[in-house]
Order: sequence, then C-alpha cells, then structure tokens
Amino acid sequence: MNTKRDIRALTLDELKTVFTENGDKAFRAKQVYEWLWKKSARTFDEMTSLSKATRELLNAHFIINAVTIDEMQISKDRTIKNAFKLYDSNIVEGVLIPSNTRMTACISSQVGCSLTCRFCATGRLDRLRNLNADEIYDQVVLIKNQAEDKYNTPLTNIVYMGMGEPLLNYKNVMESIVKITSPEGLNMSPQRITVSTAGVAKMIKQLGDDEVKFNLALSLHAANDEKRNQIMPLNETNTLTVLAEALKYFYGKTGTRVTYEYIVFKDFNDSLQDAKELAEFCKNIPCKLNIIEYNPIDNSDFQQTSPERLDAFAAYLESRNIIVNIRRSRGKDIDAACGQLANKNKADLKPGSGK
Repeated sequence: MNTKRDIRALTLDELKTVFTENGDKAFRAKQVYEWLWKKSARTFDEMTSLSKATRELLNAHFIINAVTIDEMQISKDRTIKNAFKLYDSNIVEGVLIPSNTRMTACISSQVGCSLTCRFCATGRLDRLRNLNADEIYDQVVLIKNQAEDKYNTPLTNIVYMGMGEPLLNYKNVMESIVKITSPEGLNMSPQRITVSTAGVAKMIKQLGDDEVKFNLALSLHAANDEKRNQIMPLNETNTLTVLAEALKYFYGKTGTRVTYEYIVFKDFNDSLQDAKELAEFCKNIPCKLNIIEYNPIDNSDFQQTSPERLDAFAAYLESRNIIVNIRRSRGKDIDAACGQLANKNKADLKPGSGK
C-alpha cells in the first residue's frame, strides 16, 4: 500500500514545516511550491534547481498524482476531446475549443454527476467523487499545452462546464481557481474564467459572499418551474424564485453580469411564449444570454429545434434589449459538444483518431 502523501494537498506553510523538520532550509518549500504550481512539474526529478538529496527526500515521502491524457480525439472543426486519467484510474473528460478569437478549455469538476438533467449525457452517470483542486488544475495545464503545441496559440479562456456540478465541489473548485489565477500559479486573469452551475442557490450566494472575480453562468433552459422541473430535478428545491433571489444577491455583492445558458429543444421550450417568460426572468439582474443548439445524445426524448424557430426565438429576445449570442456547437462529431461528455465508447477510441 502506498503511504506517500500527496504533496499538492499541502499548503506552503505545511511544506515549510516538512523541510525544517527534516533539517533543511524553509526556503526550499517556496522553491518546491513554485515547481508545483507555477512550472507545473509532474515529477520531483524535473525540479532541477533542487539538490539531489532534496529530490530524494521528496521522492521518499511524497507523490505527485499527475493527471494524464488517456485518450484524445480531434474533431473536423479542430476541437479536441480528452479522456483524462486520474490517479485512481477514474476518467473525466475535458475539451479544447478553438475559435477565431478564443482558445477555450472546458474542464470537469466531478467524476460523473449527481444532478440527472434529462438532456445531458453526464447526468446519466453516477457521481463517484469530487475532483481535487490539483486534478482540476492539471486539466487546464494539459489543455493549455495542447493549444500551444497543436495550434501555436495560447489558452485564453477556461470554462467549468465539463462533467459534474462545480458548486457541489465548492472548496476544491475555488482552490483550483486560486492556483490558476495566482501569480504563484498560472497567473491567468479570473475574468477569463467562467463557472457554470445548474442552479445551486445556496452556493451562488456563497460566491457572492466570497466576492469572486470570475464569471458565473447559469444553465437555465426553461423560465417556468413546471418545464424546468421536467428536465432539471434540481429545480424542485431550487425554484426560479429562489434562484432569482440568489442571483440578485450575487450581483449585489460582485457587480458581475451573469450569463444564462439556454438550450433550445424542439416543441418544448422554443415558442414565443417561452421567449416571453425568459425575457421576464432576464429582468432580475443585468445579464447576457447564450442560446445553445441542442446536441443529441443516445436514447433522448429531445430534438433540435428548427433554424427558423431558433432565429425567431432569438429575435424576440433581442427586441427586448437582451444581449443574445447564438452558440453553434463544436466537436459534435466526437461527442465533445455541450451535454455530450460521458466517456462514450472509450474502449474504441484511438488517440488523435477523431473517430
């Protein structure tokens, strides 16, 4: 049985204690911390500024549970889907989404998900565990390297929109963002980060109390409780009224405009009446609206709406002075689009095959 401690679970002060208790200088801790979080070292042997004796000490007592890319698929639109293997052999997925103006990492926060949203493939998986902060961080590093190596372009944005509900893994998600944004870490701007939630009202308020600097997106998908209950069971305890209150609280504390995500389903939530209800909900706080085309999953009751109905839906909202973006899906041919992440056919994938 491996009794080595996960070194990335230690704070800088705890690392200092390790070195002083072993008769070494406390400043070694800062060197190691920089190697771990700024230089993203995956082994102790990479820490070449440390003495051989120090590296041997670290190897004897600690481990770096580095995430690896187990499988990779490249879409015809250049989107890259990764199956990331964790230290315990669990798999999560993350996606590199290139566009003309952005290079975005879509990352996961849980192994599986507990929310069972009917339109989402991930919701059909059991939630096995939360990801640790370092496992979330590693996804960003691996996708960042991918963007630079394959497309010679730096990573510009990060979205917590992969597998799992980020606000049900609050502590580790927040810690990962610290490591990603800190000057002692990757030093990315928090304004380039968006955390997406299905609507955990209590934790939305907690984000406000913590006065976060990153962006918040709410997966809305229906603006009346009856319909939202049908597709998102979470809404039964986090109703639209409760969510509106939490969002007002969040906006009051942070001043950050919230983005609503709205997948349009044929003959379910794509009528002008649905658009009117959505426009009414948008009055609660300053917001933006991303209208997303539905990405079919196996054995689903839902279908894509027609282009005509989608355009009419968007036009009505724009007529009400709402900022609307229609998001066309990327990576559908490799099941990398919104709602499709479910480790599908993993055994049949070949790295870089795109098939």
